[in-house]
Amino acid sequence: MNILFLTMNVFTDVDMHNIYSDLMLELIAKGHRPFIVTPRQKSTGEKTARTDYPTHTILTVQIGNTAGVSLIEKGISTVTLSGRYYRAVRKHLGREKFDLILYSTPPITLAGPVRKLKKLFGCPTYLMLKDIFPQNAVDLGMFSKRSPIYRYFRRQEKKLYRVSDRIGCMSPANIKYLLANNPDIPAGNAELCPNGIIPGERADRCAAREAVHQRLDIPEDTTVYLLGGNLGRPQGLPALVACLRLLKERKDCFFLICGSGTDALLIDDFTAQEQPDNILRCPLMPKEEYDEVAAGCDVGVVFLDPRFTIPNYPSRALSYMENSLPLLVCTDDATDMGAIAEENGFGVACNSGDPASVLAAVDKLQRADREAMGANARRYLEQNYTAAHTCERILRSYDK
Repeated sequence: MNILFLTMNVFTDVDMHNIYSDLMLELIAKGHRPFIVTPRQKSTGEKTARTDYPTHTILTVQIGNTAGVSLIEKGISTVTLSGRYYRAVRKHLGREKFDLILYSTPPITLAGPVRKLKKLFGCPTYLMLKDIFPQNAVDLGMFSKRSPIYRYFRRQEKKLYRVSDRIGCMSPANIKYLLANNPDIPAGNAELCPNGIIPGERADRCAAREAVHQRLDIPEDTTVYLLGGNLGRPQGLPALVACLRLLKERKDCFFLICGSGTDALLIDDFTAQEQPDNILRCPLMPKEEYDEVAAGCDVGVVFLDPRFTIPNYPSRALSYMENSLPLLVCTDDATDMGAIAEENGFGVACNSGDPASVLAAVDKLQRADREAMGANARRYLEQNYTAAHTCERILRSYDK
């Protein structure tokens, strides 16, 4: 099949090892040809261009600026990107025959081009639901449901669901929430399609741990908790700081926080002012370097803002599980990631808005057989969260 994939992730090629590039590799391995439509901000100077490879095609589309700019400019760029995508696909890929249109949220503003492209190519569509917007923005206090901004994006969200023949959700709670809040979606249109990667080879954990402790000057007799990835508003950094403040005197725990984001300064200010001995901030690392660090840590931390009423399933958990780390899952009450981790023996769950709950979860992990839990995490990943599983779900849905 020829598969048109619309994404807001920046693709340079298909060997980037993330949930989307690994999915493309799986599609290629099964004999399909993906046509990847990926953005480039105007500030990069890159123009819209098509590049054909033996196994796939990448169409880069110049869009407005969305990073490092004002909210107004970012909003304009987000609203106008749908038209840019449609025109670019029609011009550069319009003569191709497509069997499936695949896309994900964010953004939800792809409803327009998806509808037009579905009509143009006469093929089914599949939405990978990774983000429930605008409700997540309401949860975080960015605007209210009475706001015209909310009403506009809610209309776009409903349009996107209507144009999608299948909607792949990351977890059972995702499906339940989607159908409960969108009763016009036929129940059969929503299905489980979790995040997935191609797992790398198992690392030598003893050697990796020794290397990380030496490289970062971490005491040997301490448990290293890794929180890596984006440090933005969804991660609930104020709640995280409140928990770290209560944990900063502990000698048996060390917290390694790697990444960058809009709210990273909250962590930086906390560590600069209080100078805790058991917390280390590292900048965003290249993927290969980050995986080396992850393999030498003891626990992977997922932390989400406690105000969320929508079920999230952050993909950062996959890198922890890939490296055989048990999970400390600190989330809102709606998210079922913690329950899944506990039920399958690879994590401990708590409420991110309750510091006492977080401390109790840390204590539980300190007493636990973390090596066994880490092995369970890797096993569960291999059995449920691989790109092969994601690919199979999508193709099986198409065959129906």
